[in-house]
Amino acid sequence: RYMARKLAPPINIEGKVVVAPTLPDLARLLEQRKVDFYMESAYPTYLVNDVHDGGKLLLRRWQRGKAEYQSLIFAKKDSGVTSLQDLQGKVIAFEDPESTSGHFLPRFFLLKKGFKMVETNRPDAKSSPPPIGFIFAYSQAKIVELVLTQQVAAGAFNDDDYAKLDEKSKADINILAQTEMLPRHLVSVRKDMPTALASRIEKILISMSEDTEGLKVLQKTGDTTKFDMLPGGDEGMRRKLLDSFFSAGIK
Repeated sequence: RYMARKLAPPINIEGKVVVAPTLPDLARLLEQRKVDFYMESAYPTYLVNDVHDGGKLLLRRWQRGKAEYQSLIFAKKDSGVTSLQDLQGKVIAFEDPESTSGHFLPRFFLLKKGFKMVETNRPDAKSSPPPIGFIFAYSQAKIVELVLTQQVAAGAFNDDDYAKLDEKSKADINILAQTEMLPRHLVSVRKDMPTALASRIEKILISMSEDTEGLKVLQKTGDTTKFDMLPGGDEGMRRKLLDSFFSAGIK
């Protein structure tokens, strides 16, 4: 509604929220012009824009004062797991099947390193080379619990999750690897949106953090801090997403 009011002159525009059950549904809604813009984390954005050819990048969205984040792969300090190679034939806990930083980013990071991965809590340790098994814990707290009680060999979460840990837990954790930094969220528009309209949406979103009403809307929108231009531009960010996800060899 905020966006519609800002876009309205000289014609009346209605603001409407559409919920897409799946990412392919979102891509179709964009193609059908039933959705004009959307906000998502890096991996879903890559799928909608590049795999389903549904949208194009516009802006970066800051959340809780941060523009980017990375995933950390960690183990218990005295577990004997001191490197990524030690994970072969063992199990790593990811957060959620749909999470960019708690699943896709660390998983694709391991795949690009040449590790085989299989969703199971009992990987075949006799195969050569043995795969890394993975399971989903569905919460950051559960991942830490599974790792510290050695029910799994390792876990993955983002750097914000690590920062929130108490000092005792931090002292008991060994970071095995850090992935590249990616934007926390991105804003995309439908591919056939006129350049002039996309530019107006871009200016409205960027100026929201300087407007009293806009700030209130941002805070209610997943604790958004602000929107800004894409580092490296549209093409640079698109290449970064492709490097992070497409080169892993799976979609």
